[in-house]
Amino acid sequence: MDRVSRAKQFLPFDALKGFSEALREKEIEYEERKELSEESLVELNDKFNQIEIGRCVRLRFYRNGKYVEAFGRVTNIDYIRKKIQIDKEININTSDIISIIFV
Repeated sequence: MDRVSRAKQFLPFDALKGFSEALREKEIEYEERKELSEESLVELNDKFNQIEIGRCVRLRFYRNGKYVEAFGRVTNIDYIRKKIQIDKEININTSDIISIIFV
């Protein structure tokens, strides 16, 4: 038996395919969603009313169990569906936003 064939028989065997990936996904730590105070909501509402299409903003928002940031130019504001679109790629629910910074 040549060396390559002999080495193949000692390779690890994964009897439960995908199990190790599923365990790694469970290791992700999720953050609790924060409730904003009345003052913070009023301040956030004032900033939201200043947003215009074409303006660069940095938004911090809650998505998939954690807080993330998006930076870019506002390309659309949908008041009916309550969403903001940044760079024609990122759609953010306005109820998920916790901070707005104008750049």
